[in-house]
Amino acid sequence: MVEPAELIRLRGIRFGYDHHRPPVLESLDFTFRSDQRAGLVGPNGSGKTTLVHIIMGLLIPEAGRVEILGRERRKEADFREVRAGIGFVFQDADDQLFCPTVAEDVAFGPLNLGATHAQARAVVEETLDRLGLAGFGDRVTYKLSGGEKKLVSLATVLAMKPRMLLLDEPTTGLDEETTRRIAGVIRELGLPYLIVSHDREFLARTTDSTFRMRGGRVEESGPVSPPAPL
Repeated sequence: MVEPAELIRLRGIRFGYDHHRPPVLESLDFTFRSDQRAGLVGPNGSGKTTLVHIIMGLLIPEAGRVEILGRERRKEADFREVRAGIGFVFQDADDQLFCPTVAEDVAFGPLNLGATHAQARAVVEETLDRLGLAGFGDRVTYKLSGGEKKLVSLATVLAMKPRMLLLDEPTTGLDEETTRRIAGVIRELGLPYLIVSHDREFLARTTDSTFRMRGGRVEESGPVSPPAPL
């Protein structure tokens, strides 16, 4: 039996936004494996988004060791591989979508990974169809509804064939139908994922365990409730 790989390993992480205040994260240790589908919960201001931004290299800790996908990461250049291997869905879709059309947004990642235009077009069609967005390629991104933007944001990361997903409050502002669609899609992917969310019902549908943030650290709090019926 193959042992699950450590995809994320953080040790002794310290980070603060203002040196005159207590740090948001202090002596934080965190490990995430390839066999996990987990939630990350905690009150507002507990450091959940800060933690995922450190994982993606959007913030650099003041102290500690960051190992992602089997390598230590220190500088911006170290995180290019991370951003290709971990599909990060931002809390606000407008932070993720920047091209004029849906197809251009979804094709951006594959093209930057070396795909030809023909290969990228095929990936766009396959990914949009998988998310129930067939025919959306020529739609103007900024004119989409909030739920449609969230689905397209997910499409942009799935198009890059990531090794895991990291989703920050994926259901904020969504109606029940779109929430169920996203839950169904990520469950069927067969990928490990970490979901930052206050939506307990969504976590019950999609995750097997939860981590809780408290006092600038991460605690594993065990299994979640059985998934709610869809």
